[in-house]
Amino acid sequence: MLRIAVQSKGRLFEDTMALLAEADIKLPTSKRTLLTQSSNFPVEVLFLRDDDIPQCVASGVADLGIVGENEFAERNEDAEVVYRLGFSKCRLSLAIHKEIDYPGLEWFNGRKIATSYPGILKRFLKEKGIQADIHVITGSVEIAPGIGLADAIFDIVSSGSTLISNNLKEVEVIMKSEALLIGNKNMTAEKKEVLLELLFRLNAVKAAEDKKYVLMNVPTDKIKDIIEVLPGIKSPTIMPLATEGWSSIHTVLDQKCFWEIIGKLKAIGAQGILVLPIEKMIL
Repeated sequence: MLRIAVQSKGRLFEDTMALLAEADIKLPTSKRTLLTQSSNFPVEVLFLRDDDIPQCVASGVADLGIVGENEFAERNEDAEVVYRLGFSKCRLSLAIHKEIDYPGLEWFNGRKIATSYPGILKRFLKEKGIQADIHVITGSVEIAPGIGLADAIFDIVSSGSTLISNNLKEVEVIMKSEALLIGNKNMTAEKKEVLLELLFRLNAVKAAEDKKYVLMNVPTDKIKDIIEVLPGIKSPTIMPLATEGWSSIHTVLDQKCFWEIIGKLKAIGAQGILVLPIEKMIL
């Protein structure tokens, strides 16, 4: 049985639970305990603080962990990245007061920078040859310049609204982050087999993201023109209809180009276009 360490609360917890549910890994819905077991898959979930997950995976307390890339990089533990999950995206950036005329990285020489990620920041400043005073704090890092605790901050940025509300501006993006599935480097062969099945399910769920299954009726003499417009996975499915001179075409479209392509299909003559969500997709 695989043991997966998961953040005990917050957005990453919610996204992780949603992903496991989509992969048909059933977990108890009652009040959460420290450790819970799936009823239909050889997995148990260990709920921890996010900053404890890398160490637990590296030490073998858990076989796998789902954690933000920022925390994994900060803790610098000896575990491996198994799968990039693509959700909970953010970035780690340097920010200063919005009214400061920022000339470049050299501005940070001799400055005090408040952060909850001293490890990442220290490595970056060393690489760039910048001498700054790192002030480690937890909690609301963004208030540090406003109360005179620091000249700048190094923190997580998602939408940037928190920076704006604290009269700060983002000046340097140091790293981009997303949720990672990390693994212990010494898993047994049996656990690796379970991991392969888990990855198979995750791939099926992730492949279906932002995809739509599209069915349409088209004049048979327009099939060639329709196919030239469709960027489907492979060649689309084509079936004759009971009405002579008409066919049905089934394909998969990406959400990002969906409306543009639908407009072209209608212009060519497609009718009765049906759009369905896709839960899983096995490639």
